[in-house]
Order: sequence, then structure tokens, then C-alpha cells
Amino acid sequence: MFEGFSQETVDFMWGIRFNNEKSWFEAHKSDYQTYFLAPMRELGGQVQRELLDRFPKCGLNLKVSRIYRDARRLFGRGPYKDHLWLSLFRFGNESGGHPVFWFELAPESWSCGMGFWDAPALTMEKHRARIDADPTPLLKLHNRLARQDEFVLQGPSYARPKPCAEPRLAEWYNKKSLSIGHEEPLSEAVYSPELAGRLVEGFSFLMPYYDYFSTLWADPNPREST
Repeated sequence: MFEGFSQETVDFMWGIRFNNEKSWFEAHKSDYQTYFLAPMRELGGQVQRELLDRFPKCGLNLKVSRIYRDARRLFGRGPYKDHLWLSLFRFGNESGGHPVFWFELAPESWSCGMGFWDAPALTMEKHRARIDADPTPLLKLHNRLARQDEFVLQGPSYARPKPCAEPRLAEWYNKKSLSIGHEEPLSEAVYSPELAGRLVEGFSFLMPYYDYFSTLWADPNPREST
């Protein structure tokens, strides 16, 4: 059962940010395992179980990120991440054309939401083709999102907007990749067991969006249309 993160969690994150080297990490590896990795796994497991209780057919898998950076992509940075995230996803992997639910904890903030890490261009082409064919389903989701203030549409947009037949969906239409997320500075929320419930409620709200975007991969390839 998730009991909340602790001040030791935050201390470790700041520590690895300013001491991003193997000797420091090895000396504090037990802190990482006890105060960072273990509660993240407990949080993910609890949220996964409660979502499966609410949505028995959602079939969500859980993954907690590794603290080790990809050695091929260090680009002058240290070998460790100073943040950690969990993801819940329906398919065999959580990258590419499939969206995920996520929670991320960093030294100064936390965030959660639903969306693509980095959607392939073809996925976003299918997204636009679906809007062109019938904007009504996404328009309903758009209006639903506008009636609350927890989550916002996120993601990079094209510098040159693409013309969208439904003006109310123009922002959705012009995303290179997209997510619907919430971010806030570290607060008492992360130290409380109630964080799990907050994520469950948030992901439950986002489930219709997940259902909508998780089926994009099966849409016809617009590049092959005649």
C-alpha cells in the first residue's frame, strides 16, 4: 500500500542532480531503492489495481522507469536520471503509436496525464484523418476537457498551422505529438497516501481520451488512400 513519498525521496533527487556520478549513486543506492523506487512501485501497483477494479476490460500494464540513462544518449549529462516515472499502458510496449497514462516525480515538481511520449508522424496523420472524416467524437472530448481545470492539452505544435475544417479542434489538429496533462510544484500531495486516489480519479477522467487515442494505430493509413 502506498504511504506517500518522503523528504528522503526529495533529498535523494536533489542529491543525484548535483552529484550525478557512479561513486555518489553507489554510496546512496539503498536510499534510491528504499525512498524512491519502492514507493514508486507501490504507487503504480495500487493505481493499477484500482483502475482495473473500475475498468475491468482496460488491461493496463505497469512499468516503472529505470534511473539509468541510455548510455548512447548521455550528451554530456550524468549517467543517472534525477526523476522517475511510472506508466500504465494497454499494449505490448508504451512507446511509439500507443498512448500511456503517466505519473512523474522530479526534484521540484510532479506531473501526470495521458498521451504519447513522442508520437510517430504516421500516428498524427491518422489523428488528423480521423478528425477530417468525423470531428464529432473528438469534439465531445474537447468540450468535456474545457469544462474542468485539472488537465490541459499539451504537446509541440507545427509552426505553420495546418487547415482544420472544425475550428474548435484546430489546436488538437496541429499537434506534432500530444498529451493531456497536469503539472504542479512539489506539495503536500506527494507525501500523502491520498496521491494514489488522486491519480486514480484523474486517470478515470482521462480514460475516454485513452480509449480514443489508443485505437489510432488501427485506422487506415492515410498515405495509402486513393
